[in-house]
Amino acid sequence: MKLSTRGEYSSRLMMELAIKYGKGPMLLKDISKAQDISLKYLGQLIIPLKIADLIKSTRGSHGGYYLSRPPDIIKLLEIIEATEGSLYIVECIKNPEICYRSENCVAREIWEEASEKFIEIFNSITLKDMIDRQREKNNIRY
Repeated sequence: MKLSTRGEYSSRLMMELAIKYGKGPMLLKDISKAQDISLKYLGQLIIPLKIADLIKSTRGSHGGYYLSRPPDIIKLLEIIEATEGSLYIVECIKNPEICYRSENCVAREIWEEASEKFIEIFNSITLKDMIDRQREKNNIRY
């Protein structure tokens, strides 16, 4: 399994919003500059994150984007699933009825175990955890 840039960049976008949490909305151009992600691509990532109710926006001269909840509540899993979709390695895990072999397939059992581990890990990490790790790694104060 390999995450696309959608999952990677949406995580970075969300981290940037988490770093500025409680300090007002952020403009996409500021997120773009801080995270070195094209403004056009960020515009595409905003849509599924808003649909998943992970971010909100406000219009006007003091408008921009902000997290819908505190960083210690938003899980990495939510971000990845909003932009990447299901983390199941193969479709038959989520929909066993699509394959007549699902019930007796050993490979499917292994893929299911692997998928569950991915989900478990991503669900155990919050945006706050990611910020804390970044601070520790770079010895930075936000």
